[in-house]
This record gives sequence, C-alpha cells and structure tokens, in this order.
Amino acid sequence: MSLPEELSLTVDGPVATLTIDRRAKRNAFALRMWQAIPDVVRAVEDDETVRVLVVRGAGDGPFSAGADIAEFQTVRKGEEAAAAYSEVVHEAERALATMSKPSVALIQGWCVGGGCELALACDIRIADNTAKFGITPSKLGVVYHQMSTARVVETVGAAWARYILFTGELLDAEVALRIGLVHEVHPVEEVAAKAYALAATLAQRAPITLAGAKQLIARAVAGEAAEDEWSQRWYRASYASRDYAEGVSAFVEKRRPDFTTIPWPKLDQDGAPA
Repeated sequence: MSLPEELSLTVDGPVATLTIDRRAKRNAFALRMWQAIPDVVRAVEDDETVRVLVVRGAGDGPFSAGADIAEFQTVRKGEEAAAAYSEVVHEAERALATMSKPSVALIQGWCVGGGCELALACDIRIADNTAKFGITPSKLGVVYHQMSTARVVETVGAAWARYILFTGELLDAEVALRIGLVHEVHPVEEVAAKAYALAATLAQRAPITLAGAKQLIARAVAGEAAEDEWSQRWYRASYASRDYAEGVSAFVEKRRPDFTTIPWPKLDQDGAPA
C-alpha cells in the first residue's frame, strides 16, 4: 500500500496507528489524503494481527483543521468537481465508520471541519484539554452532507447539531465532553497514554462481541430495532464461537479470558458473520 507522505500507518502489536503529519497546514486534508483512507481501512481489516485503529495527528497535534481550503479553487471548483470531491471525502468517512474493527480518535488541538468529520467516523474520541471542535459549512456556503449531518445528530442530538452547524463556532474540550462529542478529556501530557490504554483494552476483548456490537449499534441508529434473521445470525455465531467457549471457561476457572489468538470474524456484504 502506498500512502501520501502526510499519512503513515504503523502497527504495534494489536494496535494500528494512522498518523496525520501535515503540520505546516494544521494537518488539513488534501484530496490525495482523503483518497487514501479507504486503503488504510482495507489494510487494517486485512491484517489479522490488528484489533484496533488509532487515528491521530503527529506529535502533540493538531488532529486536523479539516479539508484544505486552498484546493477549493482548483480540484473543487465548479458544481461537478465539488460533487466529485465531496464523494471522495464521504467515501473516506464511510470506510472508517463501517470498518468491522473499532477505532479511536486521539484528538489534540484543532479538530475542525473535515477533521471533525473524520473524528466522528471513529467509534471513540479521546481528547486533550486544548482541543477545539467545529464544523464550519455555514462559513463557506456549503450544505453539509446528509450522512455527515446524521452522524452529528447521532452523537450530540438535534439541539446541539443545530448549534454546531448553524453557528460554525468552535467548542472547547469541556463543552465537547459535556455534550457527548468526545468520551474523555485528559491533560496534554496524559492523553496519548490514556487513548492507547483504551485501545489496548479493546484489543483484549472478544472479537465476535466487538464486531457484532458495532454492526447492531449501526442498525439501531438507523432505526432498525426489530429482531430478524440477520440479528439471529449474530447470536448463533457468538454461541458457536471460540470467543464464547473461552469466555465461559475463563469465568468457570476464575481467570482472565484470553481472546488474543482468536481471529477477527469475517463479515458478508450485509454485515453479518460470514
């Protein structure tokens, strides 16, 4: 896999890290960077040693100041080019959000516009106390994409989604925590350790449970709460899994379960266990 120079993917045990390093532009995303995100997701999905993806800015941040506005006069100029550019961005968001493995956004400093969109596509967001959040289409004359808008509403509710999208103003980490935009806030010197400790915890949990929970949560958010054959497939797969056998044995034997040698479940095109 070949990535643009501003992005790197590294693996340390069960945790992969996607690092954004374009600090001269506050880690603003160029088109080539958005185009690379689906490749990153495929690499994480295909690596059987990886259980969790952390997304972060290099060093102590920033996370990302969003899309590179300088490109709006070139690759995003005109209605057709703008639509094509937006589809690339949203394909990146979709790829990250629908990945079967969990993701953690480690957020320091700026997390604005497309950067906030990228963070919201991650399952869990851990921020430092300098982080600033905002989604700014009202300052650009752009209507925010339906899928992205829905993700904001899902995360903070309709009332705060209105405030964020109508004003385009920045929120500090304290407000972001209060409204549920992030899950935890820590001091600058502690946040990376906290995020990676959480990633390590997720990596130790049962793969079938995490993969299944992610799919069932997505369905619930989409308004599909009824039991059906699709959800029953997940239940049956879990009860027949090595994960379940190990979890029960560990409980009976009064020891910590070891799921680390159990492969991540493969999913079919419907998001059910293959």
